[in-house]
Formats: sequence, structure tokens, C-alpha cells
Amino acid sequence: MRVAIDTQPGGAAPNEDWVVGTPTLAIVLDGLSTAGLDTGCRHGVPWYVAQLGSQLVAALANPSSSLSEGLAGALERVAALHPECDLGNPGTPSATVAILRQQDGFLDHLVLADSPIVLEGRQGFSVLTDLRVDEVLPELRAEVEQYETHTPEHKEALQRFVTAQRQTRNTPAGYWVAAAGPEAAEHALVGSTPINGVRAAAVLSDGISRLVTEYAMATWSRVFTTLRTGGPRELIDTVRKVEATDPTGRRWPRYKSGDDASVAFCQW
Repeated sequence: MRVAIDTQPGGAAPNEDWVVGTPTLAIVLDGLSTAGLDTGCRHGVPWYVAQLGSQLVAALANPSSSLSEGLAGALERVAALHPECDLGNPGTPSATVAILRQQDGFLDHLVLADSPIVLEGRQGFSVLTDLRVDEVLPELRAEVEQYETHTPEHKEALQRFVTAQRQTRNTPAGYWVAAAGPEAAEHALVGSTPINGVRAAAVLSDGISRLVTEYAMATWSRVFTTLRTGGPRELIDTVRKVEATDPTGRRWPRYKSGDDASVAFCQW
């Protein structure tokens, strides 16, 4: 498996995405926004995703470990790295997870929250994603989206939304993400696809996938053409050019003008 990767922050703040590619593995982590609220952790989201990603690569190098088992073990080990922090804080650093692993003639996948994996097959494209987060607190989400980004009203509405969202995170009534507890791994969506039916695959953060799913400014076919001809950086540049036409989020309401964007493009 040949993997091309790239990642870029959405603005001046540190990048809270993390991406890696190896001959058998592609991983994208997308750190969740804190909206300026307390997390109980002195390290921050960029530190968290870097630690979790590194632990995942080490765990999944063992072919006998399932993706869920690897994620659960990685979550436990990262929690053990900062016991002095308040890991019970509902805003403790957390992330979405998207993993693709080649093994024994199959592509195994794991997705936890809304960072998708897209498979290009002979009959078209398959999108593997976990959209349970979209079902949570639609009224507060709509309140955020009615304001232009970079306004005090938008910031206040986003903080109200994130505060309420944290109370549903990693609960049966809400949605699941990677955070401090290993139990989240049990709620990830997993599966396998025969590799002989797949031409290429893309593991993405939602800062990239929104080009298709929210902005509707490209098709998956166009995304894969861009990845083949210009690579991940050209695809990220395409997203930035689209967002630059709507800097205040009027055409496409969103939490910030530009989100962190990451791609792992896999070919055989």
C-alpha cells in the first residue's frame, strides 16, 4: 500500500489534526474543538492527538490485534501519560478516529465520529463514516449556524453548543469519540472489504470531506482525480479556495472559516 499524506491547519491556531501512513496503515485523527472552554488538561488537543496517533501505530503493528482492541489499548496508554490532569472533565481532549489497515487480502476499517474513509471500487464510491454526532442538539447547532463566523454572537452560541455537547459525549444518549476511556472503542464502526475490489482509498478529516458533503463543490470522483494528479496538498488547496469565497460562513454555515484538513491517500 502506497500512502501519500498531508495536513494543514485551518487558520492561525495550532493544527489539531494528525495523520500517518505506513505500508499497511493509514490513520487520521481530528481533535475536537474546545471553543475556548476549560478541558481540565494542561497539554491541549495537539498533544493529545499526537500521543494517541503514536500509540495507535505501535498497537496496530501487531497483526493479531483488532482495530478496536488497538484503539482501546491506545486510549488507556495515553490516559496513563497524564494522570495529573482531570480526565473526568467532560471537555477532556478528544478526537475523531479513522483507521484503514491492509491485512490478509482485506482492508479493515474503523471509524469513530465523522472523519470518513472513502473507498473507490469498480462500481463507484463507498463512504464509511459515523454521523451520530449530527443527531445531537440540532437546535443549538442551528443557533450557531445563524451567525457569521468571527462575530461575538457566533462565539457565544458555539460555546453554548459545545458546553451542551460535552454532556452527551461518550454516553448512550449521545455520540462517541476517542477521549480518556477505552470503552469508546467498543462503539466504533468497524468492517472489512476485500482488497481486490478496491482501486484506491482516502482517509480524511471532515475539514476535507465537507468539500463534497457540505459545500457540494466536488464529487468523490473529482476528489480522487485531484488526489491522483496533484496529491493531498492540491486537494487541501482546493478546499481553501472554496472557503475563501465565503469567509464569514453565510453560504456554508460552519463553526469556523477554515477547519484543519488532513488526507491519507492510499493506492496499490
